[in-house]
Amino acid sequence: MNKLRNEFLHFLSYPHNMRILLLTNLIYAFVLPVIDIFVGAYVMRNTQDVKMVVIYQLAVYTGIPFTFLVNGFLLQHISIKRLYSAGMLLSGISMAVMMSLGKLSMTGVGVAGLMMGMSFGLFWANRDFLALSTTNDSNRNYYYGLETFFYTNTYVVVPVFIGWFIEGTGLWGWFGGDRVIAYQIVTAMVFLLTIVSSILIHQGRFENPPKSDFIYFRFHWLWNQMQVLAILKGLAQGYIVTAPAMLVMLLVGQEGALGTIQAIGGILSAFLLYFIGRTTKPKHRIIIFTVGLGLFALGGLANALLFNATGVLLFMVCLLLGRPLHDIAYFPIQMQVIDTVSAIEHRNKFAYIFNQEFGFFIGRFTGCGLFILLANNISDTFALRYALLIIGIVQLLSIWVANRVLRGCRESAPSKEAPVQQSSDMILEKQVPGLG
Repeated sequence: MNKLRNEFLHFLSYPHNMRILLLTNLIYAFVLPVIDIFVGAYVMRNTQDVKMVVIYQLAVYTGIPFTFLVNGFLLQHISIKRLYSAGMLLSGISMAVMMSLGKLSMTGVGVAGLMMGMSFGLFWANRDFLALSTTNDSNRNYYYGLETFFYTNTYVVVPVFIGWFIEGTGLWGWFGGDRVIAYQIVTAMVFLLTIVSSILIHQGRFENPPKSDFIYFRFHWLWNQMQVLAILKGLAQGYIVTAPAMLVMLLVGQEGALGTIQAIGGILSAFLLYFIGRTTKPKHRIIIFTVGLGLFALGGLANALLFNATGVLLFMVCLLLGRPLHDIAYFPIQMQVIDTVSAIEHRNKFAYIFNQEFGFFIGRFTGCGLFILLANNISDTFALRYALLIIGIVQLLSIWVANRVLRGCRESAPSKEAPVQQSSDMILEKQVPGLG
């Protein structure tokens, strides 16, 4: 109890806005597993078509960068707290639209996906800026370690509870044995949680980014390297959101099993991740980054070699630890680069958050495209079996790129004694109304 009290006091030692943001993300963390896992499972169950699941995900990823753009203009007139809460609420509305559809058609799935993409765009654009503005390089390991601790635990608890609730509907005849009603009840709970998190975020004293240009086409070379890292990260994001649901529904068969698999090793990894965030320093990020990517590749290899329930189990365990390790290291690296390059180029920091989303989009589109290409030209089974391994191997290039980025940050950090010179890219770029 003393240790828990000390950890709580340590949490209270951080700034008010940082604590409010973490608590808001804690509540919303109960929503994300439902969106990530069970929406894909719902589409899979009602269409029996893995390509329809990927089409839904492509619609989501198409809506995100468009909403990042709209959000940039809205920030000049609307409080960032309201936009952030709007994104959370829209995710619940999108799920409600999906559940209200009778027969899932490509058009219906696409519309629901676009709405979910818009909710993610509002959520992530504003969340990333708030995380950047309320933290500094010395406390970002702790921030992302604690946030990942929240997310990892909810990815254990929520799938178990919801998975067995949905499966129990069919086994014990709740609601007439109609699983659709069970999904609708889950959606109602999601919407309630988004309301609570939306109220909490308004307790913070957050400031909007300055009113200035945020769209640029030329950047410092260090940011271009960071974009390569974003593309490689997006490559896994494009497929990893729906892959677990598709693999479990194909090889295991029940939503309850989906929840159980998520629970294996989850609690242990959550506390390990908190310990890593609590004790590590910026110099340890590349090690954490490497371990996370290595685990993802190892999980993809297990799935490819076995391609059965055991292979899915091993992949999910690797993913459960590898994905958050990757995030703990990636986002502080991203913010360190934004701090460095924005000081060199004298630009609004939101410009880099906005621009990076297009790097993620290219990677996500490529990841989804790889799956569709393999499924159409070879088979669905081949795509489910080998796409993860291919992506995992390609992603290992991120280690080399991240080393270059961190070295570039050390070499390119503006001197406190000398005035910063504008980059040649800034001088060359063409100015157009509303753009930099």
